Amino acid sequence: MDWLHLPPMNALRAFSAVAEAGSYTVAAERLNVTQAAVSQQVKSLERHLGVALVARRGRSIELTEPGIILARELGIGFEIIGRGVERLAEHAGHRPVQVTMSPAFAVEWLLPRMAEFQRQHPEINLMLNPTSELVQIKPGGIDVAIRYHDRRMSRKEEDTVLVSDMVVIGAPSLVEGQDLRDPASLTKLPWLQELGTNEAADWFTYHGVVPPEPLTINHMPGNLIMTAVRRGDGITYSARAFFEDDLSSGRMIELFSEPLFGVYYIQTQAEYQRPEAKMFVKWLKAQSQAVSAHTSEN
Repeated sequence: MDWLHLPPMNALRAFSAVAEAGSYTVAAERLNVTQAAVSQQVKSLERHLGVALVARRGRSIELTEPGIILARELGIGFEIIGRGVERLAEHAGHRPVQVTMSPAFAVEWLLPRMAEFQRQHPEINLMLNPTSELVQIKPGGIDVAIRYHDRRMSRKEEDTVLVSDMVVIGAPSLVEGQDLRDPASLTKLPWLQELGTNEAADWFTYHGVVPPEPLTINHMPGNLIMTAVRRGDGITYSARAFFEDDLSSGRMIELFSEPLFGVYYIQTQAEYQRPEAKMFVKWLKAQSQAVSAHTSEN
């Protein structure tokens, strides 16, 4: 295929629409452009090919012999393209919406709400990828990512799905009876940290603490941290929203808190979003608004 010498696609579309409609006016309506724009595209195509394609007969038009030949071939070609696009759209509609997020967010925030999403949208399948790795968003792969940053970084608020206090917490069996009144006192406790992060070291740096000895840190996926910290294996730094029930019931103790410090936000493909992915993002934002309204009432 000699791509460099093919006429511009817009000119071919304009001429094919004129040939199909038998009218510049109708062709312009179907292409959602002005009649003048269609006429210019056809004239541009005629100059490119060096032949007349359309002849005016009073107030009507008719195709020349070269125009008839080209219109027939373009009609076949555009019909094939149309069928291919329809098949691709049908295939994409059956592909699950792929979503990536941290394991902790998946277990503590998203999964408890999944039944509601499936009830509202039984036609949309989801594929969840809980991971601490920063998975790239790309066509045919991840559609939606739920990322984390703290308040020291700025993003558009409309992307936000959860804003939470960030807290250091531990089980009563581990922390009760200890003098833990300042950040430096936490250097002597074991920490539980999500794989691929430096949460403990970053927390001490933020509070101006230089640990006198290497910290005891156990690295694991976020969903396992939830179980381990509740069991008393160590303390951790996490979103308060993930431990609300534990804290209110006394199963966990809050040691330090940074109010409204943690932000989970939505990231999608910049150029194109599948309709199913758009629906999931819309649902996420609605859930976020419902949580915010409930928090404000309480």
